[in-house]
Amino acid sequence: MPDLYQTLLHLAFSTDADRYLTPTTLGAHAAFEQAAAREQPYCFELWRLGVAGSLLRLLGELGDHDEARRAADVLHRAQNTARSPQEIDDQIGREAKLFDQVYTNLYVNEQGEALLDLFARTLDADAPAALAEVQAAAVDLAGELDLEGSDEAE
Repeated sequence: MPDLYQTLLHLAFSTDADRYLTPTTLGAHAAFEQAAAREQPYCFELWRLGVAGSLLRLLGELGDHDEARRAADVLHRAQNTARSPQEIDDQIGREAKLFDQVYTNLYVNEQGEALLDLFARTLDADAPAALAEVQAAAVDLAGELDLEGSDEAE
């Protein structure tokens, strides 16, 4: 059975895969699964960043939403450069206004709302089972999105 985390990444980053699907990004879930107890909080945050970044990237592609793409880039950068949960928080905190813009500059449609709901659930996930549940729902939703035809349909 394919790893749902990597499936989500490949669905979200089907374009620019070479840039975004780094070993750190691709291995975040496996690293969490194999981490010693003292490393699990940090590895959990890396896994969460991958899920959240995937959701924002899908949102960006669905509606040609530049703020969502830029916010996904912030999460990707934090995932690949931060060396502690505090560094992750610091990097994301410096871009807080961008994350606010994702919500304020969003056009409304069902799929976009569903992606944002999953993104919020990702941020709220405080245990592996909760994050795995969001991840599975994200893979299901990503498989239903019409990213190619969303612009043509209008």
